[in-house]
Amino acid sequence: MGPRETGGRSRPGRRAVLGAGGLAALAVGTAVLTTADARTPGDDREAAEGGAIAFHGPHQAGILTRRQSHAHLAALDLADPAGAPGSGAGSGAGRAGAAALLRTWSAAAARMTRGEPPADGGADTGVALGAGPAALTVTFGLGPGFFDRAGLTAARPEALAPLPAFPDDALDPARSGGDLFVQVAADDPLVAVHALRTLQRLARGAASTRWVMSGFTRSAGGTHRNLMGQLDGTANPAPATDPAQRARILVTGSGSGSGSAGSGVPGWLEGGSYVVVRRIRMLLDHWEGLPAQHREQAVGRRVADGAPLTGGAERTPADLDAARPDGVPVIAANAHIRLASPRSNAGATMLRRGWSYYDGLRPDGTPDAGLLFVAWQADPRTGFIPVQHRLARGDALARYVVHEASALFVVPRGAAEGEYVGQALLEA
Repeated sequence: MGPRETGGRSRPGRRAVLGAGGLAALAVGTAVLTTADARTPGDDREAAEGGAIAFHGPHQAGILTRRQSHAHLAALDLADPAGAPGSGAGSGAGRAGAAALLRTWSAAAARMTRGEPPADGGADTGVALGAGPAALTVTFGLGPGFFDRAGLTAARPEALAPLPAFPDDALDPARSGGDLFVQVAADDPLVAVHALRTLQRLARGAASTRWVMSGFTRSAGGTHRNLMGQLDGTANPAPATDPAQRARILVTGSGSGSGSAGSGVPGWLEGGSYVVVRRIRMLLDHWEGLPAQHREQAVGRRVADGAPLTGGAERTPADLDAARPDGVPVIAANAHIRLASPRSNAGATMLRRGWSYYDGLRPDGTPDAGLLFVAWQADPRTGFIPVQHRLARGDALARYVVHEASALFVVPRGAAEGEYVGQALLEA
């Protein structure tokens, strides 16, 4: 099988793509593939590996928290008042049920993040007994449909509008969207899957699972390598130490309106965030067949140490103005790090905190593997969307990836002790 075709038109051949000063199209087809450093601490509730990360706090854990080694991402659809998912009921009759579910989930998550079994009347199977907290975090988000089903359409933030269609997207509706989002992450795979299964069990009758995606990263220190072999997360922002960058990841503002950051932020969202989730399959058989030099040109960094092609070490800022004696940019015009950089996108910033996935082989014998792209930002209209538009216009990695699933959720602020996530919204 040759490089992929889209919409019936063939991609240019390798010589056209790799010639003339750089690759002409390798990219996250449109989502930044660089994700968070697996060992960079960020949350003020951070724990040592295997320790407890508190569920309660001003913002939800799992956003600024260091990336754990195992994760499950899931979306669920709320049931209608009669208990049948998918009816699209929006009369407000589902509000009490949504509140009850988030109250139950929050209580269970708080216990599990302390390494305790959920208080569920003895239904727990004991899968995670003796495993400890394992740095478990559980993060909840709300999709556009949640507001309709809960009778809160007027409270839906403007920034939660559907993402635009991007060139070369090949999205599967069954693995996209959803009313509720759950991110479960832990350093122990049994702890992670136990938490997911517990939340699914507690949702029975109130919500049904729409999709689940599972990912992993290395447990050793240092920057994570994705399945393309590239160091992932070198240029991520540092919101824990830089207030300006923190304001680009967490929603801030004042007022009681229903708008996005800076336009009257409701109390339930202050300290929250927005998350874009994309399943990006990597065409590894083709990528691995490229010469190492071409793979480095596509990204703009050396494979061995992650340093930019303009020199230095991994954390050395890339010199996007550097050129060879013949005038050709050292970092190609379509290199991923150039097109994804804040400088190229009016300062657009995201905290990318994703995981790799490997789901065996597809029917054609190619790997079903890639990146679960998870990007946090204060407003997708000034974060993910402009960056993705620029990448879609020629990122050198696009030829070797396929975007197969996509979702956008608003993530309420954290819950204080005795509260549940979303309480200020549902009980306003």
